[in-house]
Amino acid sequence: MGTKDPDPKDSAPVAAKADPHRWRALALLAAMQFLLVLDATVVNVALPEIQRDLDFSYEGLSWVPNGYVLVAGGFLLLGGRLADMFGRRRLFMTGLVVFGVASVACGAAASSSMLVASRFVQGMGEALAGPAALAMIPLLFPDPRERMKAVGIWGGIGGLGGTLGPVISGLLTDVDWRWIFFINIPVVVVALLIVPRVLPESRMAREGHRIDAAGAVTVTGGSLAIVYGVLNATSHSWGSWQVLLPLLGGLGLLALMVAIEARASDPLVPLRFFNNRTRVTSNVLTAALFAVFVSYAFMLTLYMQEVLDYSALRTGLAYLPLGLAFGAGIGVNTALMPRLGVKVVLTLGFAGAAAGMYVAGFIEPDSSYVGGLMPGLIVVGLFTGICLPGLINGALHQVTGQDSGLGSGVQTGMQQIGSALGLSILLTTALNHAGDRIRTGVPPAVAQTDGYSLAFVASAVVLAVAAVLVLVLLENVTATPRAALAEVSSDEVTS
Repeated sequence: MGTKDPDPKDSAPVAAKADPHRWRALALLAAMQFLLVLDATVVNVALPEIQRDLDFSYEGLSWVPNGYVLVAGGFLLLGGRLADMFGRRRLFMTGLVVFGVASVACGAAASSSMLVASRFVQGMGEALAGPAALAMIPLLFPDPRERMKAVGIWGGIGGLGGTLGPVISGLLTDVDWRWIFFINIPVVVVALLIVPRVLPESRMAREGHRIDAAGAVTVTGGSLAIVYGVLNATSHSWGSWQVLLPLLGGLGLLALMVAIEARASDPLVPLRFFNNRTRVTSNVLTAALFAVFVSYAFMLTLYMQEVLDYSALRTGLAYLPLGLAFGAGIGVNTALMPRLGVKVVLTLGFAGAAAGMYVAGFIEPDSSYVGGLMPGLIVVGLFTGICLPGLINGALHQVTGQDSGLGSGVQTGMQQIGSALGLSILLTTALNHAGDRIRTGVPPAVAQTDGYSLAFVASAVVLAVAAVLVLVLLENVTATPRAALAEVSSDEVTS
């Protein structure tokens, strides 16, 4: 407790030898992250078909996407720390097995309850595999310039999974919605065969470590409760007991966790991890970016299907410019970030994404695709792609080798919590505004469009504020030898 992160000015450049298989390992890790993130969004376009086939209620249907987010968001911190303690490759493979088995159960679901329960288990697979994968990247790439590119590629490919989720969902749903889950199975099997050949094992060097049970229960319970409360806000008011009780209970558990970890000799979540301003700011801004981006994609899907009357296939294909622009943004980030640093690139990214969301707010009930939707899709996709790798690098700034799994868990957890928080606030704002307009006699299609437009403009304000926070609070992390990950040698790395 109270120990500060190593000062990069006092650290010698990392002397660890680069793994000869590191780029093949990165390709595997990025591909699996694509799959894990994809499954958070791939169900959205298929929801109407799933509702008809399995006789879901409207309230129950929301748990098909939310069940995954709830468990993944609640257990990511614990998953990241377990990866540090017991081996990142081991936890990664365990998570893939859990995810693969759950995918089989999702695709074979014969009832609504079976599908929701299987989505919970899929979320657990994400919570184990996601942080372990990201934690291995700084150890595979000790050179800071290579590491910036590797983290950018990993984060970008994962984000691409989120943007292409509706496209893939539209294509597969046109055949059978069950294939959005069955498609995972061969990918997971191939990955499990390749992982032992290209990924070294790594874990904390300390012997005799044990799980901090009290810390594990409070941090996981608190995270679960907060995500559950936020998700409930999509169907209940913020002042209702269904929202306030889990939110206050979750905050209470996290406060208790802080007290426990401050006194623990071997804490699950060392409080020194949160001493770094750049790291904390990057994680908060990650939540803001995902709050806006996931909500934008979700509401745009509703707008296209319910207002413009697009089919599932047409809706999916409509997202192609978003995915292509996002990939271009990753390329821009990879070229600029090692030269200009994280602060400059993130300022550009957030300002551009704010402009894109403002443009998206000009939709009308009869907007054309090319003139009404495509400009927002391209600008939002491009600048979100520029932002994401920079946020991941900032979130791992000066993270020690011992804490790389924890840092990865926090960063990935903020993505999930931000997604849930943004969707509950922005979607509720849109629906409430639409309801008010309908009560004044406005046609439903016009009122619904006005609601989404308001939410998009509010999102633009959030992103503009984020750009200002980047300028005020972030260090300009660059890919110099002295920015290298500290204490990589404190890990044991074995083949």
